[in-house]
Amino acid sequence: MSSLIFLQLLLLGLRVINATDTWRHCTDFLPLDLLSFVLERDTSRLVPGVHMKQAGGVRGIHFSSPHSSMSFPSSQLLANCDLFPKDFSIVVTLKVPQIAQKRNEYILSMSMPKTEEKRVVKEKENILESTTKRSIREDGEEKKKKKKKKKKKKKKERQFQSNEERGRLILGLRISRKSLHFLFKGHGGVVEHWVFRGTELADNQWHTLVLTVTSQHVRLSVDCNPPLEIVPTRPFPSDVNIQGSRFHIGSRGRWKGLFSGLLRQLVLVPGSDTTHQICPSSDPQLATLSVPPLLLDLPITGKERDSHLTSSDTEERVSVGLERSCSEMLQGQLWFNPLKKGLYLCDGSVWVTVLEDHKRLDYVLEHQVLTTSSETHDIEVFRVPGIGLMAAMAQRSKASGSAVYLWTHSGFKVYQNISTHEALAWRHFNIGKKIFLVVSNSGGEMDKRFNKESGTDFSVIYKWSKKRKQFVRFQSLQTYSARDWEAFTIKQQTYLAVANHRQGNNNHTIDSVIYKWNRLTKAFEVHQTLTTSGAYDWEFFTVGPYHFLVVANAFDGVTTAVDSVIYVWVNGRFQVFQKIKTFCATDWEMFQIGSRFFLVVANGHRLQGNEPSRYAINSTIYELDLNGQLFVRFQDIITYSAVDWEFFSLGEEHFLIVANSFNGESYSLNSVLYRWQGYEGFVPVHWLPTIGCSDWEFFSSKGESYLIYSSAKEPLSKVFKLKTF
Repeated sequence: MSSLIFLQLLLLGLRVINATDTWRHCTDFLPLDLLSFVLERDTSRLVPGVHMKQAGGVRGIHFSSPHSSMSFPSSQLLANCDLFPKDFSIVVTLKVPQIAQKRNEYILSMSMPKTEEKRVVKEKENILESTTKRSIREDGEEKKKKKKKKKKKKKKERQFQSNEERGRLILGLRISRKSLHFLFKGHGGVVEHWVFRGTELADNQWHTLVLTVTSQHVRLSVDCNPPLEIVPTRPFPSDVNIQGSRFHIGSRGRWKGLFSGLLRQLVLVPGSDTTHQICPSSDPQLATLSVPPLLLDLPITGKERDSHLTSSDTEERVSVGLERSCSEMLQGQLWFNPLKKGLYLCDGSVWVTVLEDHKRLDYVLEHQVLTTSSETHDIEVFRVPGIGLMAAMAQRSKASGSAVYLWTHSGFKVYQNISTHEALAWRHFNIGKKIFLVVSNSGGEMDKRFNKESGTDFSVIYKWSKKRKQFVRFQSLQTYSARDWEAFTIKQQTYLAVANHRQGNNNHTIDSVIYKWNRLTKAFEVHQTLTTSGAYDWEFFTVGPYHFLVVANAFDGVTTAVDSVIYVWVNGRFQVFQKIKTFCATDWEMFQIGSRFFLVVANGHRLQGNEPSRYAINSTIYELDLNGQLFVRFQDIITYSAVDWEFFSLGEEHFLIVANSFNGESYSLNSVLYRWQGYEGFVPVHWLPTIGCSDWEFFSSKGESYLIYSSAKEPLSKVFKLKTF
């Protein structure tokens, strides 16, 4: 059932709102996790003005000041729309201490700056002009009634403006000692006020609230109990303009009204009543729709615990034994295994490693220095049944072409030379029992049908011949300075995606192509084109029943600060799922640790306008937030013109190695090997000297593990042997 709900939300979230409408309503049904916008995606820290506390074994955040980090433009969440949703739900999980008799505290508010308010009002008046003209045609009696109402509204508005001029409140959700209040900018610009009396939420206990607003009713459900209902004289307005507005979490943007309790969950769901999604619940006071991972999965570390927790509101539960089960009821439970000398945390379904003593990578030993015919941009390691482990190297020289190597007891040996034209990448794939290699040529192979000066190249697919025991030419495909190929299978259909980098010398915004294998013609044919900007890499991956393809966009002709795009497979084609700002992105690597899914990007350098290039920049690891249905920043790692990441595992240990290629002065740099340390993320453990490193590949043979790197600046590659203890 949960997977069906996720699919429904995913598909609805991909809908594109018609941009031709003058005023666009928010119609997406995707839950919007407001609380995550005030928490840094680096899960080891919190933003200023926010502290994490724990009460009754449950984590929440406490606001110490109305810091600007707790405010953000509404357009970051409510994209592609100008008007606030007509129907919506707000889900809140909070714990409120006693509140003074006349005090009101804001859980959430949305406001608009004065200058922005004036601009929007003027635009709105122009758009409503046609409506005004229609009203002129009404009979005289109705006009008189409307004039009287209008005078009353203006009078109320003047009275309100004297008190609320500074706030420009659009809507707000606030709590008092015995009531919950929902305020909003109503008809005629007057702030209206709906009150749910007798809720008495300020009892120092956790509560989950679901406020549902539709054109028919306004309901409040507390802890999955039967809802309280208000029958307003007028429904929530359908023309609440939010252009230029800002969300404020835990305040109204100032000290007065700052929320004094703990907040665990704050979710806005446009167009949907979410009560049925979280109720009934085995723990109704903590019913969950979307809780930030920081509050759901991670323990409070020593410094935070000492600073913000007291013995009266903290429960430390640690069990000791060889086996323990993890369930929703045990969420937050710590377990110490004396045999493994490990400490684990129950996240509600599985045990998450906090500390563990196990076999470790001891050292990295240089195993082979491989002299190549020219500089090498890429290595593809694969196996051919009956032959053995092979490595295809994409080499720069047109004269010598590229080579396929065979792994022997002494290392890699040349097995076959293949004619290539400034090759940049190889990709191995299978169709049934047939084995293929495809190369990215960038040197402009001559062909009479096309003009070489147009930037046209021909990348070539090779097929393994069992009879000849070598790769033979199979099919040529037109490409444009192709940087990468990605092969994947969806529903037993085979696809190839090419990353076209540029056409000619200046045109970087061009189509990259997805090809599909035609079983009848025995050839690849164009299936879909996707516009890319200096595309460098494709990465395909699957999460449950969903298929994703992410492109590394490097340059748009002006700057390297461009969006790389994650696509999701919907109804036989890829559609945009998420855009992530990258800086000359050269590689994406997807990996999974336990039940967690990650994407890491290699950022090459920053180039914008006349500013000098910056090569020492952060490359970033993103984690898939299954509740929020997007990838969020998990960890930044400083890299030096990074061009590749490689993930691998040794036993129960997980590693990432980065290809550092240039620091602005030298190509002789250390590429760094990082080890997974649980909630600490990845930490550096080994530094390997490389020269113009362009690619890393991990492989195993006869129980031993190896790494091989290629150099884009020297005619050599190196193989390292990984030793463990």
